[in-house]
Amino acid sequence: MPVQPDAIAMFPRRSVLAGLGCLASLQCGTLVPRVAWAEGASATTAPEAMRGVPFSFDSLTDEVRALAAKPSQPAKPAEGFFTELNYDDYQAVQFNPQQARWAGPEAGFHLHAFHLGWLFAEPVTLFEVEAGMAQPLVFSTDDFLYYDRVKDRVPLHEPLPGVAGFRLNAPLNRGDLFDEVVAFLGASYFRAVGRGNGYGLSARGLAINTGLGRPEEFPRFTRFWVEKPAPLAREVTIHAALESESCTGAYRFVIRPGATTQMEVTARLFFRNKVEQIGIAPLTSMFLFSEKNRSAFDDFRPNVHDSDGLIIHRRDGDHIWRPLNNPVRLSESWFVEDSPKAFGLMQRDRDFESYQDAVSHYERRPSLLVEPIGDWGKGAVRLVEIPSDLEVNDNIVAFWVPQAMPVPGEMLEFSYRLNWGMLPVDPTGELAFVKETRAGLGGVSGVANTAGTRKFVVDFAGGLLAALPPDAKLNPVVTIAGGTITVQTLSKIEGPDVWRLVLDVLPEAGETVELVAHIAGYGRKLSENWLYQWVTE
Repeated sequence: MPVQPDAIAMFPRRSVLAGLGCLASLQCGTLVPRVAWAEGASATTAPEAMRGVPFSFDSLTDEVRALAAKPSQPAKPAEGFFTELNYDDYQAVQFNPQQARWAGPEAGFHLHAFHLGWLFAEPVTLFEVEAGMAQPLVFSTDDFLYYDRVKDRVPLHEPLPGVAGFRLNAPLNRGDLFDEVVAFLGASYFRAVGRGNGYGLSARGLAINTGLGRPEEFPRFTRFWVEKPAPLAREVTIHAALESESCTGAYRFVIRPGATTQMEVTARLFFRNKVEQIGIAPLTSMFLFSEKNRSAFDDFRPNVHDSDGLIIHRRDGDHIWRPLNNPVRLSESWFVEDSPKAFGLMQRDRDFESYQDAVSHYERRPSLLVEPIGDWGKGAVRLVEIPSDLEVNDNIVAFWVPQAMPVPGEMLEFSYRLNWGMLPVDPTGELAFVKETRAGLGGVSGVANTAGTRKFVVDFAGGLLAALPPDAKLNPVVTIAGGTITVQTLSKIEGPDVWRLVLDVLPEAGETVELVAHIAGYGRKLSENWLYQWVTE
């Protein structure tokens, strides 16, 4: 079974979204929450007002509603020895698993905290909820392991003024091993894995003014209430308070680890003022190169990406597959929908041979599918792709933009399910799926060809299409904007039962080319929709 990497080792690889004119997730200097509880003090040292406080999701909703009626208060960094920790120092600090909260012979989950320091200067408050009563979860330096470069600089038994975040471990891959399942760390970012996965893409609580040519607003989870799981529990409920300059929010996460780890999320949002755009269920990932753009990278690996495509399950049962790209300049795509069934960022290619990376194991990165609960109405899935030359950068962002903009003072509520895992294509589905998209110079090998053309090769597999003979009467339905198709062929590749669509495209001067294609035949649609955006130089 794969070893789950420590979240502290994984999160720092997230870098700058320079193409958006803003700082990204965990490299931003304005991450994480306002003043938190003194960790390390025992619960008996907490002020009387904070002991045994009644708590519910509705009471949290009332509190953040009241906060939204007041001016935003900036986060205040805490003081202490941890303010001197740099990147290397931070790697030498680890939560002591012997100090895990809830550990015991009938434990279903273990809770570990992340230490303050390095990029994480503003503390987060944690509370434990049991029988409807909330008490602070407190920590000290006794709860952490400090290795060579920092151990002599750490005071013994020192209460800490907060934590940077936390993670939950559970028996995910083996019954006798508590693997890391989910981690909340930095702003409103969080990650999870399904069985057999390692960490990859991230989710956020909310996106505000993302990709609009100026610094975006990063809401942060300032406080968490974790309901103490029952013995041998297989689900856990977390509540969180979200705060930013423009918005407050009450969040509830019901988390069920498994082959596919599911989170049922309810977000109740209140806005202090008008914003230009909000993004619901925002996802953040990395795409560096694949068969479409590998020529720009001198690398022994054939593919480097956490996700290879955006999927949209439309309300009428149709599917959209949009392969991800690393464009030459900032690009965006809007997919207008009316209450879609699902959307997400997927890692379809699960073959080690496609990546050849024995350290990062990109073939194990989770896919993440968002399933709206209830009617989300009209809006659009927005995809933002940012140029990047390093795999440490998260350069892919996707989220739902509702058509109805929030009204200051009124509650806006969204519920949805997040599915983290391998999420393979349904083998019983009738529609063929896009197995691979490749691209290169247009024309025929070995002869002079028209300059400026580009060849796109799209392989469709599965569904009813796979069983059709090579001479089947099929019709590739292709549309293009911003260019001309000079060559178009469709043929079957025997053995893998793949149908290959080949397009040679000549762009119009200065235009971005938009391509849409599917395969039809015998009076029906036989494949999902392939969409692609070619951003020319």
